[in-house]
Amino acid sequence: MAQFCDSIEAAVDRVLDTVQGDIVLGIPLAIGKPNPFVNALYKRMKANPARRLRIVTALSLEKPVGKSDLEQHFLGPLVERVFEDYPDLLYVKDLRAGTLPPHIEVREFFMKTGDYLGNPVAQQNYISTNYTFVARDMAVQGMNVIAQAVGVKGEGEAMRLSLSSNPDVVFEVVEKLRAAGQPLITVGVINRKMPFMPNGAEVAPEFFDLVVTDPAGTHALFGPPNNKVSSADYAIGLHASSLVADGGTLQIGIGSLGDAIAQALIVRDRHGDEYRRILESISADGIAGRELGRFDAGLYGCSEMFVNGLLKLIEAGIIRREVFGDATLQRALNEGEIELAVSPRTLAALLRHGRIRSPLSADDVEYLKHWGILRAGVQLAGNQLVLDGNKLPNDLINEANLARIGETLLGGRLAHGIFMTGGFFLGPRDFYERLRTMPPQELAKIDMTRIDFINQLYSESPGEGEIKRAQRRKARFINTTMIVTLLGAACSDALESGQVVSGVGGQYNFVAMAHALPDARLVMMLRATHDNKDGLKSSIVWNYGHVTIPRHLRDIVVTEYGVADLRGQADAEVVKRLIAVADSRFQDELIHQAKAHGKLEAGYELPERYRHNTPEALEDKLHPWAAAGLLPDFPFGTDLTDDELHIVRALKKLKHATQHPGELLTMAIRSLWESKEAPLPYLERLGLAETHSFRDAFVRRLLANNL
Repeated sequence: MAQFCDSIEAAVDRVLDTVQGDIVLGIPLAIGKPNPFVNALYKRMKANPARRLRIVTALSLEKPVGKSDLEQHFLGPLVERVFEDYPDLLYVKDLRAGTLPPHIEVREFFMKTGDYLGNPVAQQNYISTNYTFVARDMAVQGMNVIAQAVGVKGEGEAMRLSLSSNPDVVFEVVEKLRAAGQPLITVGVINRKMPFMPNGAEVAPEFFDLVVTDPAGTHALFGPPNNKVSSADYAIGLHASSLVADGGTLQIGIGSLGDAIAQALIVRDRHGDEYRRILESISADGIAGRELGRFDAGLYGCSEMFVNGLLKLIEAGIIRREVFGDATLQRALNEGEIELAVSPRTLAALLRHGRIRSPLSADDVEYLKHWGILRAGVQLAGNQLVLDGNKLPNDLINEANLARIGETLLGGRLAHGIFMTGGFFLGPRDFYERLRTMPPQELAKIDMTRIDFINQLYSESPGEGEIKRAQRRKARFINTTMIVTLLGAACSDALESGQVVSGVGGQYNFVAMAHALPDARLVMMLRATHDNKDGLKSSIVWNYGHVTIPRHLRDIVVTEYGVADLRGQADAEVVKRLIAVADSRFQDELIHQAKAHGKLEAGYELPERYRHNTPEALEDKLHPWAAAGLLPDFPFGTDLTDDELHIVRALKKLKHATQHPGELLTMAIRSLWESKEAPLPYLERLGLAETHSFRDAFVRRLLANNL
């Protein structure tokens, strides 16, 4: 039986008293962390160097603070409003500051993108692993405590808990460690702001050794505001959306590219003529062979991360293709032998495929009732089927009797269908609120479940692999990468130096599935260029010192300039197709490198139609559609006010200029020549209402000229 504890400090006492010696704490990635409990344990361990603490986790989130004075002034009120009472993790603060005590270490298998570049401790303690193997690798670390934030429904004996955002690895971790006889304390900390997710995420309190009911465990969830979707993002999203087949399966990620894909799919479904015209304007090779139609059958969402874009597709009625946890039933649906509406055809198909028998056994009756094919009250009595006093022979062979069964005993619609399967979720504030308030019948169609179910086809459970293959028809696994080489390899997690930017996550698993399923495709998205302190660089390069996905797994690459289908192509053709979707400012150098290394014939010349891949040309093509409202900056809203958006645009210009001295000089000369003044509320927000130095006055002038 679970022990209930109404105090976080008392819960920490129990853990420290139960575990003798060092603590190895496992906590979920992202918002599933019970921050107040983790902080209380961390403070106790920090004060006691005699006991070591190792934290094994991923994606430890922290409220933004800003690096410059301007950013800090700007972010203060915004963070207070948007993140409310979200408590930062103390170990993150110390890890960033380089003050983590020597007897405490943090090992992460996925980092917040770019946040730990140049941090030796974080870089040295990074665990490189596929998401599917995280449970195994957590066990290797010697974990003896696992703690998680949970949602709750009901009180007392009626209480049920939900692993909510993170049923992804905890089930497998607990199974593996307990099967190995390894001591493990499981701690569930109730956070009443966690959406209560049903299905695979729901557990009885007894799943945990210790359930913490302290109100201090309840706090706002980490809710990053939506990013602006740029023209380049929209172009990538539009191209990717035209590869998604109706009646298929969709996986996408977080951020502006995920939002761009979701909005593009909505435009495709609701504004077909306009969608076609937009796509024609940005496709140098035309749109023959692209998917352009409405979603009459709908999509099934299957993604390790359940993001806001997927929720918007649910609300738009695009993600609505239900799948079922039975291979025979699912295949019959796929082939059109049966429909969601139950009829005698349903029984006949299952009988034909040998899934049930005639006469029905007791197990057959329970199976049919579970899936809503027979009404809940149907009972088997001898050789008869009985419902509310009506008795019919237990015979499905006789057509007349089968018709009578259809009239009196069948349900109306298949039950327990799922249209969205996810491992964890992360999104803005309104995303969580929508999940908290979603009608139960809609929420029941969303299944948060184990990552080993989502991220791979193989399964140790009998028949589960067959079910997954049947469900994931026409799958499109849409991932983001940083760099693609001209031979088709992709780098998504680290720099050439080995410095980790983020992590592998589930990318390799989705790549493998895309090649394993007969009608699936991998769509690897990247912006054609990236800009930093070293200047503008092409994201398509000849080679790179580190790769996440090797070139023999190349498939489809999408940039803002088009689609490069690489599957089954010879190296020279791969090179040509990737150069065709590269930024035109880098195409000649890429051609030169490919020729120099013998991968492109000496006389090759890039066709003229690919020579206009520039941001300016793309902006001109998409601007009319943005002005018409089809491609808005924030398709799914924003937590920022209009004034804040205005300030953000100016700050981004200033930040970009500080990394490019020539641009900063030009900006400075213009600001001295043009005498402008920023609105007083803006200056107050940024701490510039009063200037106390030449630097303050200069920054104030730069800001005014960039608004």
